[in-house]
Amino acid sequence: MSDAPKDSTAPDKRSGRDRRQNKIPRLKYLLAGQRKKFRREEDRYKTFVFDRYSTRIFAAIMSIICLSLLDALLTLYLIAAGAFELNPVMAYFLTHGPMAFLGAKYFLTSFAVVILLIFKNVIFSKPKIHARSLLHYVMIAFTTVIGWELYLIFVVLP
Repeated sequence: MSDAPKDSTAPDKRSGRDRRQNKIPRLKYLLAGQRKKFRREEDRYKTFVFDRYSTRIFAAIMSIICLSLLDALLTLYLIAAGAFELNPVMAYFLTHGPMAFLGAKYFLTSFAVVILLIFKNVIFSKPKIHARSLLHYVMIAFTTVIGWELYLIFVVLP
């Protein structure tokens, strides 16, 4: 740093608004952003939205969406075989047809995954857990449901 005095005649180009206070990224940074990790250690415990995410997070998100769609297809197969939907929200969409059911399943799962992605760095205080860990728990839950549906299809139905 220089000890030279600042030129007080230079115009101030700042807008007066701190761009760092905005927690939600602008759309232009969606594909061109460069922030992948925290810059400061104290930021690790704040809600932070990054421009880029790791391939592990992307793989978890794609796995959840694929498992959700597989769950929906297996549910439709079981419904055709005489079973019924226990989830009242999905049972409502099922009354509007299989495409409404698949669309609702996809939309609701995708919406939930986006919320988890945005808040993946939040640490819950009571059970000290990162929100990003919830992505793994959701994958385990969907895998368990699919395992149950496969058990019903191959063991109970025949």
